[in-house]
Amino acid sequence: MRSAGIDIGSRTIELMVLKDDEIIETKKADSGFDPMAQARKILDGVEHDHIMATGYGRHLFELSFETPTITEIKAYAVGARFLFPEVRTILDIGGQDSKAIALNDKGRVTKFEMNDRCAAGTGKFLEIMAQTLGYTIDQFGEDALNAQKEIQVSSMCTVFAESEVTSLLAKGENRRDIALALHRSVVRRAAGMLKRVTITDAVLFAGGVALNPCMVQILREVTGRKIVVPDNPQMLGALGAALIASG
Repeated sequence: MRSAGIDIGSRTIELMVLKDDEIIETKKADSGFDPMAQARKILDGVEHDHIMATGYGRHLFELSFETPTITEIKAYAVGARFLFPEVRTILDIGGQDSKAIALNDKGRVTKFEMNDRCAAGTGKFLEIMAQTLGYTIDQFGEDALNAQKEIQVSSMCTVFAESEVTSLLAKGENRRDIALALHRSVVRRAAGMLKRVTITDAVLFAGGVALNPCMVQILREVTGRKIVVPDNPQMLGALGAALIASG
C-alpha cells in the first residue's frame, strides 16, 4: 500500500510517498500564488492509495481534493517519532511561522507554542535580512559564522530591523557581524518558545531554517542541548502526514 503526505506551507509544498513505511518518493515545489494548482502539479503521476494533507493550506486542499487533513503539530509529532523516537522536543522554523512542540515518551503532544502572526523569528525574516545585506539565503548563514565582533540588533519587527540594519551599515559595521546578530535575535525568540514548552534532552530542528548552519550552531550554544537535524528537515510534516495516512 502506498500512502502519501502533502504539507502545504505558505512558501513551499512538500510531498512524501511511503510504501510499507519506506520512503519511495519525495517532491517539493513553491506554493506560488495558487497553491492548489501547484498541488495538482506535484501530485501528477504520483501513485498512492491514501493521502493526508497538513500545513497552512490543508483546509483548502481538503475542499479541493476531498481528502482528510491533520494539524501540523500532530504531523510533526508523528514524523519526529518515526525518525528519532528518543526526541521529546521539536523546533520548527518555516517560511512564515515557527513552533515548539513537547512530546511525552509515547510521542504524544503535551504542549506547544506557535508564532504565526508576524514574520519575526521565521524564515521570511531571515530572507529579508539576507537581501538587505546583499546575501543569497545560502550565503547568509555561512558568512555569519565568520563574524569577528558581537553587536546587537534590538528589533525583531521586520520593518524596523531592516531600518536598523541599514543604519548599522551606514555606521561602518561589517555585514558579517550584522548577519550574526540577526541570527542570534531569531534564536533568542526560538529559545524562548522552547523554554515555555520545556526542553528535555535533544531538540529536533525542522523546517527550511534548519538548513542554516549558523542557526544550528547558535541554537546549540544557547540551549546547551544536542540539536538533531533530519536529512531533509522540510519534509517532516509530509512524512508525518504520510504515516498517518498509512493507518
